[in-house]
Amino acid sequence: MNSLLAHLRTEASCIAEFLAVLDREAKAMSGGAFNDLAAIAGQKTHLLDRMAELDQQREALQVALGFEPGRAGADAAAAAGGPAVQKAWADLLVVAVEARSHNMRNGSMVYAHLDFTQQALHFLQASAQLFYGPDGVRKTQVGSGTRLAAG
Repeated sequence: MNSLLAHLRTEASCIAEFLAVLDREAKAMSGGAFNDLAAIAGQKTHLLDRMAELDQQREALQVALGFEPGRAGADAAAAAGGPAVQKAWADLLVVAVEARSHNMRNGSMVYAHLDFTQQALHFLQASAQLFYGPDGVRKTQVGSGTRLAAG
């Protein structure tokens, strides 16, 4: 059971690191630091892969200890492991819920920025047809005078 305890702590630590990256991502989006998002996405991908690997290892460990895979087996393994394992499992579940919540928040932020950008593009594309010709020069109406500032 000591190996399960160590594994649960490692898994919780990885999820906590993921949570910190999610917070940096949210700050980058809300602060307009969009150039930082590519590096943050790379970190998120690495951590997501690591979390999936740790999850598979935990399931293999709980099966090796005689428990079924999945959440029910993890709950049973934690209960059989004593207070320290139960606390580590509870801590892991708490940080996992928090990470899921923050990831959903960030997803909402991404879609809000995407929606705003799409609306701005639609407006600009529609407006450009009224004011600019294919050569990028402002259209003028016949008899509207000399184009001094518009070129």
